[in-house]
Amino acid sequence: MEENQPKISKYALTYGGIFGGIGIVFALMLYSMDMHYQGGMMVIVISIVLTLAAIVLGLLQFRKANGGFMSFGQGMKLGVGICLIAGIIGILFNQIIANVIDPDMMEKAMTYQKEQLMETTKMTPDQIDAQMEMAKKFQTPTMQLLFGLLYVVVSGFIFSLIPALALKKTENLN
Repeated sequence: MEENQPKISKYALTYGGIFGGIGIVFALMLYSMDMHYQGGMMVIVISIVLTLAAIVLGLLQFRKANGGFMSFGQGMKLGVGICLIAGIIGILFNQIIANVIDPDMMEKAMTYQKEQLMETTKMTPDQIDAQMEMAKKFQTPTMQLLFGLLYVVVSGFIFSLIPALALKKTENLN
């Protein structure tokens, strides 16, 4: 008795797109406050909450459309898919900010990071300069794209584990 199951890709695109759009709004909000290059604990916490909310909402809607059932594997695929779609949107938007809207963003970020290192570590100025030079090698658009995609897939996997476990519900085939 095989019924038409909802497609994971449809839900990944829908909720990944919504999450990506919310991420753009959040990035624009940070940009308007000139905080788009600083990061910080509050930005990380808000990003984690938004990520978990998007994953849980997508999983709940998929399970509802699937007759109340969802396997752990389906939950993991959907969670990672949501993060991948949102991540691609975020990476592309970040490139627009860094190259069009605020071309000085990377320089501002490097200056901010250097100041943070000078205040919070016992590194010498030469060590800090060497670290900054090494970091510049990873700021090319290609490296940002590759590391960004790797990050969203790995974080999507990690952030999907608990919701997929908590929301899984399989049919008893007795």
